[in-house]
Amino acid sequence: MAGALTLARVLGDPQASGALDAEGWTALIATARAEQLAGTLAHRVEGLPMPESAAAILADAHASAESGRRTALWEAEMARRALAPLGCRVVLLKGTAFVAAGLAAGRGRSIGDLDILVPRNALDVVEAALLAHGWEWVKPDAYDDAYYRRWMHELPPLIHRERDRMIDVHHTILPLTARPTPDAAALLRDSLPLGNDLRVLSPNDMVVHAAAHLFADGDLAGGLRNLWDIRCLLEEFGTEGLEARATHHGLYAQTMRAARQAHDLFGTEIPKGWRIRDSLDPLIRRRLLARDGWGRTTRPVTRFGLYVRSHVLRMPPALLARHLWTKWRRQSRSSAPTSSS
Repeated sequence: MAGALTLARVLGDPQASGALDAEGWTALIATARAEQLAGTLAHRVEGLPMPESAAAILADAHASAESGRRTALWEAEMARRALAPLGCRVVLLKGTAFVAAGLAAGRGRSIGDLDILVPRNALDVVEAALLAHGWEWVKPDAYDDAYYRRWMHELPPLIHRERDRMIDVHHTILPLTARPTPDAAALLRDSLPLGNDLRVLSPNDMVVHAAAHLFADGDLAGGLRNLWDIRCLLEEFGTEGLEARATHHGLYAQTMRAARQAHDLFGTEIPKGWRIRDSLDPLIRRRLLARDGWGRTTRPVTRFGLYVRSHVLRMPPALLARHLWTKWRRQSRSSAPTSSS
């Protein structure tokens, strides 16, 4: 917990790094790397006193983040070229959206796959266009393919055969089996143009999506980075209209919980009425801070419990049991020894 808590405090108030000795800086950087926040940390503490070794490491992290930013924007451009002739709305999501829109949440951010949102009735033509432009399926297995198409909020993931970069094509922001049912049509309708045939979610929808992603993502792996996104969005856009928008999408509880955690860990300003904690808040905080001073994960029971909870929330029990049984049978068959003549 000490490593993650120190990281949260320094991100929220970079001047707090002045109290760290060499060992403290080592722990801080190790934790930031583990949480994919090294580039963000480099941006936050830029120009502040620190050991030379720490400065060198963070300079590399800054350069890596900048390289990742350029790569993310190029992938967005490649997708734009492939999809522009279709005439449908293409909305950038998550890290690529932040950097494309020049938002504070994108400064130093680690960016992985390209995530986009398109209308559900355009999925077939979007998929065909991407396949024609060099993307191919990552999951050729028939069961996985059918599972994604029937139950998930996105197509099976695609990867570009030459650039080796993934793209996730969403038609909404939560699995179709999840209890909340966000208004995907409203997400698309109220998205904002970037001026290049690409769009980003409206400010409040960005916050709601980040909160949904934070609390629907397994055992909250990467949770501190996702929470930092929310902190930056709240700081930049404020909270006006957020309650109503979160309620509209059925994600009021998740959004308020994310705001409370951002307030507690980063000092983010939120309305006083939002600060009333519920029984799950301490457990969420415990999971978000489950890193030691070496960046290693701790509290396995907490992580496993939240992982199980997330799957129960994402899928009705009967469907979840059938899915897990099918996956187990397939895995058992694939790992069974074969006889030889």
